[in-house]
Amino acid sequence: MRRRPALTALHQAMQGDTVLVVEDEPVVRDLIVEVLADLGCTALRAADARAGLARLRAPGRIDLLISDVGLPGGPKGREMVEVARPHRPDLKVLFITGYAENATFGTGPLEPDMRMIAKPFSVEAQAARVRAMIAGLD
Repeated sequence: MRRRPALTALHQAMQGDTVLVVEDEPVVRDLIVEVLADLGCTALRAADARAGLARLRAPGRIDLLISDVGLPGGPKGREMVEVARPHRPDLKVLFITGYAENATFGTGPLEPDMRMIAKPFSVEAQAARVRAMIAGLD
């Protein structure tokens, strides 16, 4: 597969970064993982919060968590992060949602190391947000 030209420059800078993607919709999850691969990231996948928590509790590097807000059957995205905090206190989180981007949810507004992007989002918007968060610029 050919890399998108806008993402090629970011590939080298993000080589070696690991991102966990927790998304219940396979098409959305696969698209996010594809963009991450284009950026040079290693992507870990989970289809629900339980699988996401297992990954977050396991040893290994995770530079960023991308999670749907409304995960089915169990903890939601925000609840998953709250449970994972003792294991990964410095975890950066990008929530994706089909609702308003400035919404509050769960236990209130987003924490400083959390961001949200509303669906539908462009590949370029996702790439820019991921890069900025991993680099500590957002």
